[in-house]
Amino acid sequence: MNEKKTGKGLHYGFVIVACCCLMMGVCVGLSFSCAGIFYRPVSESLGVPVGEFGIYMLVMYVTSTLMLSVAGGMLEKWSARKLFTGNAALMGLTFLSMGFFSNVWEFYVAGGVLGVTLAFLLYLSFPTLVNRWFHTKVGLMIGVCSAASGIGGMLFNPMAGRIIAEYGWRAGYMTFGAIILVVVTPLLGWLLRDRPADMGLQPYGAAEVEAARSKPGSVTNGYTFGQALRKPVFYGLVLFAFIMMGASTLNLFIPGYVTDHGFTLEQASLTAAIVMAGVTIGKIALGWINDRNCLAGVLVTTLFGAGGLWVLLAGAGSLWEILTGAFLFGWAYAGVTVQTAMLTRTAFGTVDYARIYSIISIALAAGGALASAGWGLLADATSTATAFTVGIGTLLACTVLGLWGTFSSRR
Repeated sequence: MNEKKTGKGLHYGFVIVACCCLMMGVCVGLSFSCAGIFYRPVSESLGVPVGEFGIYMLVMYVTSTLMLSVAGGMLEKWSARKLFTGNAALMGLTFLSMGFFSNVWEFYVAGGVLGVTLAFLLYLSFPTLVNRWFHTKVGLMIGVCSAASGIGGMLFNPMAGRIIAEYGWRAGYMTFGAIILVVVTPLLGWLLRDRPADMGLQPYGAAEVEAARSKPGSVTNGYTFGQALRKPVFYGLVLFAFIMMGASTLNLFIPGYVTDHGFTLEQASLTAAIVMAGVTIGKIALGWINDRNCLAGVLVTTLFGAGGLWVLLAGAGSLWEILTGAFLFGWAYAGVTVQTAMLTRTAFGTVDYARIYSIISIALAAGGALASAGWGLLADATSTATAFTVGIGTLLACTVLGLWGTFSSRR
């Protein structure tokens, strides 16, 4: 088999990466990054509190968690092309329907459907496809795909704001649905392919790693799903994923922390934007770092995040120190997807990657659902500073778990 489609042509793996960026930038960007802009106009229109309307996001997390228990196995048995295309179409139809809702319970049902689609389009899309199509540059490609969700949020939030201001929130949801149905779904159906072998290709970089196939930790070796379940480090990585996602939700409390220390709402918004800048840059940089050394990726992810929270605490009176801390914390947020995916690959290889990572992804979804409420309760009972201090401890615990995962792969 040839590694490239033509002697001098671009490897088709990069087309797969473009498809993953579409799923992350549009589908995930619209579902998560743009969700908040609808909260107030929709809740006011329905006559319910914002918190009551926002329960649909909790439903989304829960259904994603439940769906992930079977989604990985489905990806190993069925066509990834059909599964991702079908879920994109289902998401588009759901957004389109949301433009016609008049009761809050209808949004809860929609949240459940969106959660099912996101189990595939968010948690399993780029980790599974990149690992199938690439044997080198895996970390960089995962970082690029993951960063697309933040870029999508930056592009679509202003668009949604203008549509809502001029035409109302219903037009906003229907526009989102139309974009997914008219642009994303057809492109996925046209361009996606399941595996390189389907096109008579080898994964990108296969020739470079061929000589190292028998070495321990080689990307072409790995454990089956059953073997992974018998390894203690598997449960260590599940805990790593749960804690990392939980720590990342501290991002929700940073703007309030900034205004509590006498800064303006505009300065708090700037801080939130700097966090997202750290997330976007961090995802690409962590991918590049992990291609060279997964251990270094673990240390950068967790220690930058812990250091960022410490700077936020120590420099609460200085806007520049707050912005520095916010940027550093963004790297921990970036590590939720990039570092977890790369640690899983490093520890268990690619033999049964989709099934193994789907179980670890359950911890990601569960961590986000539980921690977003848990930090709020802790902050209300004590202070946001206390929550940040505990967050530092949790990230340092992730350092230990991540080191365990990397050293276990070497053994």
